[in-house]
Amino acid sequence: MTDTLRASPASRPPATSTALHEARSYFNDLGPGLITGAADDDPSGIATYSQAGAAFGYGLLWTALLSMPLMVAVQLMCARIGVVAHAGLASVLRNHYSRWILWLACALLLVGNTINIAADLSGMAAATSLLTHIPAPWFVPLYTALILLLLIYASYRTMSKVLKWLSVTLFAYVIAAFLAKPDWNEVLWGTLFPHVHVDHNYLLTIVAILGTTISPYLFFWQAAQNAEEEEHLDKALRGQPRRGVPRELRSARRDVNSGMFVSNLIMYFIILTTGATLHVTGHTDVQTAEQAAQALRPVAGDAAALLFTLGLVGTGMLAVPVLAGSGAYAIAEAANWRAGMDERARDARHFYGVMAGAMLVGMVLAFMHANAIKLLFWSAVINGLLAPPLIVIILLVCNNPEVMGQYRNGRALNILGGLAAIAMTVGAVALVISWL
Repeated sequence: MTDTLRASPASRPPATSTALHEARSYFNDLGPGLITGAADDDPSGIATYSQAGAAFGYGLLWTALLSMPLMVAVQLMCARIGVVAHAGLASVLRNHYSRWILWLACALLLVGNTINIAADLSGMAAATSLLTHIPAPWFVPLYTALILLLLIYASYRTMSKVLKWLSVTLFAYVIAAFLAKPDWNEVLWGTLFPHVHVDHNYLLTIVAILGTTISPYLFFWQAAQNAEEEEHLDKALRGQPRRGVPRELRSARRDVNSGMFVSNLIMYFIILTTGATLHVTGHTDVQTAEQAAQALRPVAGDAAALLFTLGLVGTGMLAVPVLAGSGAYAIAEAANWRAGMDERARDARHFYGVMAGAMLVGMVLAFMHANAIKLLFWSAVINGLLAPPLIVIILLVCNNPEVMGQYRNGRALNILGGLAAIAMTVGAVALVISWL
């Protein structure tokens, strides 16, 4: 009986055809998760990972293994909210929770985002100054104006396709890590066997690493972008049958896993590269963009500054719109305003007004702080302190049957999401105690 039911060799699709179909399906599924992962390695992330590698060598490589599953869990919960509820996180909070929870979440987001925008603009300006020898303050308003014009008059989808190629320069850290000839036994030891200190600088760096990998702005952006993807799909199909929710959730999981893997891979190799170059030569405190760029000298030589600038500007041009956009989505959803990256400015004035306001305040803060690298690092610390209550709110939403129906969190997501909140809370509390 089984022989008669088994397909004949002639009727089976060729292996190459199946592989091409799988590859095409995989790349079609990539979208908000991949962009979120690319935006996560923003100038703040690059500066934080560089500082971690310079200060502690390979001693913090283990944080990449710790943060990866926690980061995936949190971002996947946000993506699931967008897919199932067809709404962003702030919109769900407005419809199902009290106003104080809604505006607490929005306030935490806006504080972190505005400081992060200032830091990223400062980092982009400092990197460009390194290359052009023109004072950095001149570039802050230029980048602010350029990003605002692109956000208002160009499709972010189109812009991101171009800018993602600039982010490819970050893979230079992978090459540089091997060319620097690190001690691979020490690398393996630092990756698999954490040696935790309780001193202030060590705790500060761990909170910064967690804050720049598991960042509040990514939570709101992920949910809003997945919800917008669902809306675009509905419009494209015009009432025709579409894929079921389980298939959409599998697609979102594949997208998020890919984006977070790429993000953490770059994180790991920035720490490794700076540990193998800056730390071993005694540069344990990165204060300037020029010092941070030296990590790329094994692969780029005298062109290290160029490669560093391309990477920092490319990721900044990806991340700053995400920072401004996530805040605008949150406030617009909370106030029930019209919102969307593909909306025209005159149709969504409040949405773009919040975006422009966040950018301008960020620009002013960037002018007030002289040391761009330190501001980038401290913005990561602030995100690390603000993230835990937002993760708790996300867990509440993802376990609410009124919001998620039958697609509430399973045990694994609840455990990993809870561990993310606990790990970041413990780090934040330990840091505050060390200050006191």
